[in-house]
Amino acid sequence: MFRRSIYKTPPQLRAMVEPGLITAAALDAVEAQVRVGVTTGELDAIAERVIAERGAEPNFKLVRGYHHTTCISVNEQVVHGIPGDRMLQAGDIVSVDCGAQYQGWNGDSARTFVVPDASRPELVERRRELSRVTEGSMWAGIAAMATASHIGGIGAAIQDYIEAQGVSDVSGETYGILREYVGHGIGRKMHEAPSVFNYRTPDPGAEIRPGLVLAIEPMVTAGGEATFVEDDDWTVSTEDGTDGSHWEHSVARHDDGIWVLTAADGGAAGLAPFGVVPVPIP
Repeated sequence: MFRRSIYKTPPQLRAMVEPGLITAAALDAVEAQVRVGVTTGELDAIAERVIAERGAEPNFKLVRGYHHTTCISVNEQVVHGIPGDRMLQAGDIVSVDCGAQYQGWNGDSARTFVVPDASRPELVERRRELSRVTEGSMWAGIAAMATASHIGGIGAAIQDYIEAQGVSDVSGETYGILREYVGHGIGRKMHEAPSVFNYRTPDPGAEIRPGLVLAIEPMVTAGGEATFVEDDDWTVSTEDGTDGSHWEHSVARHDDGIWVLTAADGGAAGLAPFGVVPVPIP
């Protein structure tokens, strides 16, 4: 049976730059409007408008049975939340996942935001810390893509980073890492082989070499790792009701290094603490 290579050619890597930038622009626009009183449906419409204005289409809408541009998950919802008429409240922690397809190539990225709440500074700080840990673990995994020989090194770096942050103020234990939901390859389709686990595995996984493009996306909770799918058949929430956070970037490995396709600076700011300098795709 024919199996499509997971490694892209240099021209294919170059073709993935624009959908990544479009995805980043959509999330920038959403971030600017995250505030008390805005609905998740309104945020979804903002992302869709930006993607359309750039001549692309929302790749989430190409997933069978899904009809939105984004997934927006609030508080105990970790991933795959469906946008609608829910209004954001002060102190909410909000994860927004978004993707764009442009000329047959895909971008995929997620960010977590915390709505300000002056009356509950401890809650806001706790949720910002969860987001910070999750984002930092993502950058640790991306940095590993620049140096590791196999994909398993990415998951190990993510888990090591999270465990090094100490314990959650909520659970008194280390932050939880979702096990059932993982990162993935990306290219002509939003979800391609190989899987990218956010934790150590016995299998080293595929070789990391030029042409590999991965969506690295840790999903972390402030409590236990157990989740369930809500009645809408999409939204993934924590069983113990603790908060979740989701960060994601699409990253390309090429002959000269790595480049974060869904970051306007190629990942320079996020990678700096890890001593990795991203290199534009030639």
